[in-house]
Amino acid sequence: RRLNVRVNIELLSISNPVHKKDLAVRLTDDTDPFFLYNLVISEEDFQSLKSQQGLLVDFSAFPQKFIDLLQQCIQEQNKDIPRFLLQLVSSASVLDHTPVSLNVVETNPFKHLTHLSLKFLPGNDAEIKKFLASCLKCLKEDKTMLEEKLRKTEEDLTRQLSYAQQSLSEKSRELDKLKNEWTSYTTALTNKHTQELTNEKERALQAQAQYQQQHEQQKKELENLHQKSIQQLQNRLSELEVINKDLTERRYKGDSTVRELKAKLSGIEDECQRAKQEVLSLRRENTTLDAECHEKEKLINQLQTRVAVLEQEIKDKDQLVIRTKEVLDATQEQKVILEESTEKKQSHIEKLETTIKSLSAELLKANEIIKKLQGDLKTLMSKLKLKNTVTIQQEKLLAEKEERLQKEQRELQEAGQSLRMKEQEACKLQEQLETTMEKLEESKQLLKTNENVITWLNKQLNEIQMAKKLETSASTHGAGRTAISPHGLSDRPSFPSSGINHPISPLYAFQNFPEPAHNKNVNSQCPIHFNTQLSKMNRCSDVQTVTATGHPANKENGDTLGLDSKYFKKKDDSIPLRGLSQNTLNSEYLKPYLATKAQPSPKAAVTPASAYFPG
Repeated sequence: RRLNVRVNIELLSISNPVHKKDLAVRLTDDTDPFFLYNLVISEEDFQSLKSQQGLLVDFSAFPQKFIDLLQQCIQEQNKDIPRFLLQLVSSASVLDHTPVSLNVVETNPFKHLTHLSLKFLPGNDAEIKKFLASCLKCLKEDKTMLEEKLRKTEEDLTRQLSYAQQSLSEKSRELDKLKNEWTSYTTALTNKHTQELTNEKERALQAQAQYQQQHEQQKKELENLHQKSIQQLQNRLSELEVINKDLTERRYKGDSTVRELKAKLSGIEDECQRAKQEVLSLRRENTTLDAECHEKEKLINQLQTRVAVLEQEIKDKDQLVIRTKEVLDATQEQKVILEESTEKKQSHIEKLETTIKSLSAELLKANEIIKKLQGDLKTLMSKLKLKNTVTIQQEKLLAEKEERLQKEQRELQEAGQSLRMKEQEACKLQEQLETTMEKLEESKQLLKTNENVITWLNKQLNEIQMAKKLETSASTHGAGRTAISPHGLSDRPSFPSSGINHPISPLYAFQNFPEPAHNKNVNSQCPIHFNTQLSKMNRCSDVQTVTATGHPANKENGDTLGLDSKYFKKKDDSIPLRGLSQNTLNSEYLKPYLATKAQPSPKAAVTPASAYFPG
């Protein structure tokens, strides 16, 4: 069962014979005066209770914590499933003066946790008598307090009633006086108003007659004015019709000019597409040229065995250069044509702008006239109810015409924007043509540098052949000759990836050897010195050399294995070997030998052969 129990908590301090503090807790029921349970906890008892129940609070803070737990129980007593409960458990079936335990329980879906359990003893007869005596004392004190309050309230109420009665009597007298005054005042006012009404009726009749006469005169004047205004409006309508006809004719002319401009724009777009296609074809040809350049660079590494094929390649390259020149001429002609067309379009656009400005000025004038007419019509709308339908129709027609004129202006603006876009595209095409021209000039420069390399190589080969011939003649007539075998240079590094399988000595870069006339042989090594410089990239590499062995004489025929001198002669009508693109300039394997210059070394100093022709 449930009960509402009153819990009293008191701290009792005892000074005789020893200063102590005790906590007294009392349970009572307001409905049952014999329900009394007491508990007195001293500091020693609290220590045992603390150790038994595992409390973490001192004796001084225990009362406040106990009050907090009770307040939580009070807050959740009205809930269906309260979290905190205050349980009063007894061993007997009925609360019949037996010891009782008071438990503060926290409910969870898993378990009921008891935070605190205190054992209370039932009150004796003496304790119950003391409790009842204290209750009676409190009740008597409350009774005396209430009686004093009642007396005071009765006295106050009697005073207020007497004062209210007096005020009512005074106010009733004032009301009687006011009623008498009001009746006299109302009678006087009624008499005055009746006289004023009669006078005003007479005045109103006189004014009505005067107003009727004035109204008839104004009516006649308004009819005359109405007829005059109708004639003026008819004249204005005729003028407006003439103006509308002129505007329609101008609009048709504008439509025709817009159509012509659209046709010209379509033609210009076709020309631009053709120019784009030609540019794409030029780019493809440039890519093919780049591919051919790469293939021909591979052929340069086989100059020792394929020098005879260079004439045919040069002829093919002459044809390619002629084609590129023809393409350049065609692009220049197209450029001139595009410039002429752009000038014509600009002149035509200026003419159109002048016509548009004139049309806009005329339209502004027409709009001002229409606005004035609309203002006049609005003032006459109240007077011209019969002509209202006609004027509304005219306003609608004017609004439709204005909308059409605005649409034409928008179309003209769009045509101007499209022309500007086409001009921008033409500028872009011109820039692309300029870039292609620059690339062609760069390729020409590269072809010139390659031609210089080939001429230098031809000179070197001629010099090698002359040296071989002198060595053969010296070997037949000279004495005390020594031969240097290539087998004696086995410890020198070779470069098979470069296409030159002859050994190269890295020590020649730091030593100077004498050059005796008798110490030459067919298999002697001839140093070739390259000073590679990249003119486009503004980079200068180190001085690099490559050694190439001469071929032995043909024992059967007695001739050298070199080519005839006709392949080393420079032709006047010769054309550079190839044109390289910007991408090939940036490749690593082309840097050592592009833009080379022949610089014969005065000494036989040879550096490690890091510059070579790639395979």
